[in-house]
Amino acid sequence: MRSYNPDLTPPWKKSAPVPEVPADRDLVVEEVTTGFCGAVIRCEAGTVTLEDRFGKHRVFPLDPRGFLLEGRVVTLIRPSAAPTRPTRTASGSVAVPGARARVARAGRIYVEGRHDAELVERVWGDDLRIEGVVVEYLEGVDDLPSIVADFAPAPDARLGVLVDHLVPGSKESRIAAQVTSPDVLVVGHPYIDVWEAVKPSSLGIRAWPQVPRGQDWKTGVCRALGWPENTGAAWQHILSRVTSYKDLEPELLGRVEELIDFVTSP
Repeated sequence: MRSYNPDLTPPWKKSAPVPEVPADRDLVVEEVTTGFCGAVIRCEAGTVTLEDRFGKHRVFPLDPRGFLLEGRVVTLIRPSAAPTRPTRTASGSVAVPGARARVARAGRIYVEGRHDAELVERVWGDDLRIEGVVVEYLEGVDDLPSIVADFAPAPDARLGVLVDHLVPGSKESRIAAQVTSPDVLVVGHPYIDVWEAVKPSSLGIRAWPQVPRGQDWKTGVCRALGWPENTGAAWQHILSRVTSYKDLEPELLGRVEELIDFVTSP
């Protein structure tokens, strides 16, 4: 006869079940015992590696009930070895599996600097390759009129330009106004630097800090947020938190989409 051993633990002493969550890359969690908060960068058999906002790495065991996700206790599990194929690109466009890059168009999109170019590539890279659009950076817009003249835009070689801090009365707006060719579209966002186009919530901060006039803006941001004053490392941290268009402010999203449409129009 099979023995019967009932569970006599009082209901109020039983641990409630918690959800199991795959430790996918870039998932932000907090380890319950240490309070270390970071994004998943690697998950191996039995362990997960987190990276905090300063770039520090910590390895933790995949213990049951070992992490907090958005304030709730969860159990992290190793992700499936065969992730499903994405149906959307990072920009939100329909993904085209196996699509080859188109031969580059004569038209181009110019952005101000390397960080702008890397951010555009991170979100719109798949779309740009399919459309055959090359993105180049200018290292500033002071010489924009002469750069446009050298490019020699035409109906079959349109030029789109993305400018930082394009607001009424700014130096950038005065320079942009000098470009009048119908085959050139100059648009911009209101932010001092493209860093600000990344949503603060994607970085785990409440807001971008106000940097006093006269200070280097990027260095001032690092100082105000308590980050090491290494703007290159800070940018890599910021860029690593951008996984799709949802991490960017609409003031940038609309302008980049506008430029892509302009340079690819027949």
